[in-house]
Amino acid sequence: MTTHTYRILMNGVTGRMGYRQHLLRSILAIRDEGGIAVGDGDRIQVEPVLLGRNADKLARLAEQHAIAEWSTDLDTLLAQDDAQIYFDAQVTSERKKAILKAVVAGKHIYTEKPVAESVAEGMELVRAAEASGIVNGVVHDKLYLPGLQKLKRVIESGFFGRILSVRGEFGYWVFEGDLTPAQRPSWNYRAEDGGGMVLDMFCHWNYVLENLFGKVRAVTAKAVTHIPERWDEHGQPYTATADDAAYAIFELDGDVIAQVNSSWAVRVERKELVEFQVDGTHGSAVAGLFGCRVQPRVRTPKPVWNPDLPTTEDFRAQWDEVPDNQEFGNGFRAQWEQFLLDVHHGRPHPYDLAAGVRGLRLVDAGLASSTEGRRIALSEEGAA
Repeated sequence: MTTHTYRILMNGVTGRMGYRQHLLRSILAIRDEGGIAVGDGDRIQVEPVLLGRNADKLARLAEQHAIAEWSTDLDTLLAQDDAQIYFDAQVTSERKKAILKAVVAGKHIYTEKPVAESVAEGMELVRAAEASGIVNGVVHDKLYLPGLQKLKRVIESGFFGRILSVRGEFGYWVFEGDLTPAQRPSWNYRAEDGGGMVLDMFCHWNYVLENLFGKVRAVTAKAVTHIPERWDEHGQPYTATADDAAYAIFELDGDVIAQVNSSWAVRVERKELVEFQVDGTHGSAVAGLFGCRVQPRVRTPKPVWNPDLPTTEDFRAQWDEVPDNQEFGNGFRAQWEQFLLDVHHGRPHPYDLAAGVRGLRLVDAGLASSTEGRRIALSEEGAA
């Protein structure tokens, strides 16, 4: 048995997502559990090298998790380190230039999204990656959620008949920061720093919709800033220049209509922080982060509208839970493992930089729709 060790330059691991999901629950979990079985008796092992701007934080993380190396100097590491993979979880505004440097250095690329601040910048990354021949991937974590994995299973079984519509509800109340500290970094609410609900979430909705239901062909959207003033990590007030909510109608292949509400200014009255209801001619389903409930045609009740009498039916009790039937691990780790196997075997990763650019095109179309107050059609190539 041979162990193949892949050194990974991990940039941005002092941030919440970079640390919790990518470093702690993915790469370190893979390392500490002995790596990944390749299938021929060999194994893949990982060796993270931490990158960031704050030396004190990096040093503490390295000591806490027995990581041998860290640095604040990306250029030197790219020039001198024999790491095979570069991972980026920085703020969006810093991503493109760092990835381009890593591509020039011949590193395989795995990155959070948005992949860049514009479609043009994203296409620059796609062309550079294609020219270099590297394996490249973009985080598509929501496809690996247990709830959406179950939903995919339900779709592939033919349960729905013809799918008619999708309704998504996502978000929760992010505290303003005055009375209660905000639970998300302040840059998310400053457009000049790459913040904004449309930029953040439409990239997600694009890959969820196109991989489960069909490509987005047109969008009508309204982006708003519900909370105009927030307080930052130092307790200082600032003007929120980025949209904190977006309400959209997506028209998909097959005449499927998807309506998705995304908001950091909504209080949750549902089972999970994100839920998608899918309605079809033969049945419906509601999927969240972990669960998926279904109601087939033969179990669909026949309610009658009567405003003079209170409703006595417990509608939620009329749905059946889809069983796990398999063990679902952390979605971020699951995609990391798939990416590492693709790098090892020298094959393309299915969720690549081009997929990330399609998400950015939907972002552009959504923002244009909101600004211009009209429906925006997307071409076959996904460009508005």
